[in-house]
Amino acid sequence: MTIKEQIDQDLKQAMLAGNKTLAMTLRGLKSVILYAEVAKGTREQGSSDQEVIDLFAKEAKKRQESADLYRQGGNEERAVLELEEKKVIEQYLPQQMSDEDLNSLVDQAVAELGAMDMKQMGQVIALVKERSQNQADGGRIAKAVKERLN
Repeated sequence: MTIKEQIDQDLKQAMLAGNKTLAMTLRGLKSVILYAEVAKGTREQGSSDQEVIDLFAKEAKKRQESADLYRQGGNEERAVLELEEKKVIEQYLPQQMSDEDLNSLVDQAVAELGAMDMKQMGQVIALVKERSQNQADGGRIAKAVKERLN
């Protein structure tokens, strides 16, 4: 079953259960997928699971950033809602790799590229992102690379 099919099934279950928050979040995710497909002209073919995962990773990041901004503004209630939506989105994303695995990938990339200082940080980050296959957030990767190259 594709991620899109899973979302459709979960949306039906949420609607039958009367879970309005979950249903609203899932509708929003369907909309994100449809918008991306229309923008790329691939609505007929649909999106691959990897494309959907990439979209959802961006959506999860947006929710976290929004929650942080709401907290800074003193609106804890909205921050909690954003984080609830993020949890729903994360159910469709691959499990995040451990810090040890991430550090191991960073060490391999640094050794492979012969990176010695911060000038090569971008190259190392790009290689680690490619190899992590969406199992590590870009912020975590950048932090790990920065710590390793300092």
